[in-house]
Amino acid sequence: MLGVVIFSGSLPATRVAVAGFPPLFLTSARAVIAATLAIALLSILRQTRPASSDLRPLAVVALGVVVGFPLLTALALQRITSAQSIVFIGLLPLATALFGVLRSRERPKPAFWLFSTVGGVAVAGFALAQGGGASLAGGLLMVAAILLCGLGYAEGAVLSRRLGGWQVISWALVLASPAMAVAALLTMPENWDGVAAPAWIGLGYVSVFSMLVGFVFWYRGLALGGIAGVGQLQLLQPLLGLALAGLLLHEPVAWTMIVVTGLVVLCVAGARKFA
Repeated sequence: MLGVVIFSGSLPATRVAVAGFPPLFLTSARAVIAATLAIALLSILRQTRPASSDLRPLAVVALGVVVGFPLLTALALQRITSAQSIVFIGLLPLATALFGVLRSRERPKPAFWLFSTVGGVAVAGFALAQGGGASLAGGLLMVAAILLCGLGYAEGAVLSRRLGGWQVISWALVLASPAMAVAALLTMPENWDGVAAPAWIGLGYVSVFSMLVGFVFWYRGLALGGIAGVGQLQLLQPLLGLALAGLLLHEPVAWTMIVVTGLVVLCVAGARKFA
């Protein structure tokens, strides 16, 4: 749940940051900053390097959550609002569960899929009603981002059972850091004076919390409780994200959030019971 709370601020923070930074620079810079912190942690705590057999799954994690999701959401948020983008986060638990079934051989009961689908539809319907009509390009970018993120979550959860939660995201960041450093140098803004303070704050949040700290809790939780079951906590993320969007970006939040929140909590409880 701590991971979900931290991730809930990712899209609003990205929305603020992308107003001052190009999407590719934002994606690469947040990865480089997080990788720098990860290298420090790995060195101070003297962690053993992963085996060569772990490099492929670490590359999948990096592709999904270090590169794919941040870049695609940043591109999408140039076309749609944060409230509109949050609608698609309601589909993330289903994507995570699907990849969890494929990757870790979990076999949730049929009732799990019922609760999960009802929760996802409830969140999606609510967020669509809040956000209005999003652009087709923005929607397609978010769908692609959700698929890559679900893959990265599931792969990282399996790997964290062997390496540890914070170690997985740390090594994935290290693996991606050379390419991300080059991308950051090639795409950095020519004029830093035009970057407002909120954009810097957004960059700081997605670099430290969304890219590293959140995964420390998230991967550990998935490894302990099961990918499909614990992954359903993500159904709360869109509602928390909409609340943050209202507070930070002054977007309207309807009273119906209370009703939908209650329904989602019930769906999460039901899905976890039958996972």
